[in-house]
Amino acid sequence: MAITLLVFLLVYVAMGFGKLPGFKVDRTGAAVVGALAMMVAGSISPKAAWDSIDYSSVGMLFGLMVVSSAFVVSGFYAWTAERVALLPVSAPALLAVLVAVGGVLSALLTNDVVVVAMTPLLVSLTLARGLNPVPFLLAFCFAANTGSAGTLIGSPQNMIAAQQLGLSFTGFLGVAALPALVSLPVVWAVVALVYRGRWTLPGQVPGSVRAEADDVPPLDKVETLKAGLVTFLVVLAFIVSDWPRELIALGAAGILLINRQIASSDVMKHVDGSLLLLIMGLFVVNAAMAATGLPQDLLNGLRGAGVNLDDPLALFLVSGALSNIVGNNPAVMLLVPFLTPGAEADALGAALALGTGFSSNLIVFGSLAGIIVVEQAAACRVRISFGEFARAGVPVTIACMALAALWIVAIGP
Repeated sequence: MAITLLVFLLVYVAMGFGKLPGFKVDRTGAAVVGALAMMVAGSISPKAAWDSIDYSSVGMLFGLMVVSSAFVVSGFYAWTAERVALLPVSAPALLAVLVAVGGVLSALLTNDVVVVAMTPLLVSLTLARGLNPVPFLLAFCFAANTGSAGTLIGSPQNMIAAQQLGLSFTGFLGVAALPALVSLPVVWAVVALVYRGRWTLPGQVPGSVRAEADDVPPLDKVETLKAGLVTFLVVLAFIVSDWPRELIALGAAGILLINRQIASSDVMKHVDGSLLLLIMGLFVVNAAMAATGLPQDLLNGLRGAGVNLDDPLALFLVSGALSNIVGNNPAVMLLVPFLTPGAEADALGAALALGTGFSSNLIVFGSLAGIIVVEQAAACRVRISFGEFARAGVPVTIACMALAALWIVAIGP
């Protein structure tokens, strides 16, 4: 048991710090090594390790990543970013448009793929207008995180929660969509207030909006329409059919990968294989830890102290805090095995989605989207420091978490 506990703690230390201290082992590497260590140490048998991986969650996530990637290679994201940047509006109005675009796209497609595809474009296009890219990047990131909380397919943690709790698409939408939608004007208002009077960079001369965007794919209308139709059919099938969701997502991925114009390798390179491996590794690590009985003892202790994770508000607060320690995906994976949803399944799913989605804007490392924005901005020579991120992220998080808490109390029994 001691070895199992040690491996578990080291894996989640890496989840929290982004890497294992003293080693060049990132989150994915830590999850994979941790899973292997659990098997080698005898904490879990190889067969039990394979059985612990929820292939339905992994399959649905992979399939929807392919669907979202199809919009990247069709040039849809680049076209959207350019159309938005060309709008003849003021900086606050442009910020509002980007918040709306980020929230809506992330609710319909995987938020991390949206952020990966749009961030470099937003940097070049805002600079080309002589604007300070930072408030626009932060607002887009915040909106992607909060907007994605509104639907079952908006983020990886939502998909994991939905599969593990057996949530319906419409049930999830009914309890999470409204606060996610209302969060978008909150994001806009806070960021606009924090950056009032700081919309431009000193000495920045506006230029062509294509100044640094020549390497992006042009819009392929046929492929975009194809991806859009497949996405519509996926959502429709989620709503009206009882087919397994992972098969719907994988079937959609297969349709989009069979293409005479775009190589499947070009689509697949936008699929986050590292995230899939991280999730598979954590399934094994968590299962090995669960076999010791320690998590169950801890849960019983929390209940004795008055913290009941089957209460949506308590789960919302715990998941929000935990996601800023170990990350939103690991937080959901830690919590869902110990929930007994019953009639409260949709409310618990909303608590997880809103707790991890809304709290992830607090600090840079609270979400993968935040890390992506900061790292890709740095690659474009735009620095967003920890303090800069938190200056807007903290008030956004506080306001959105308060909003969500009121909502969860309102829909409670």
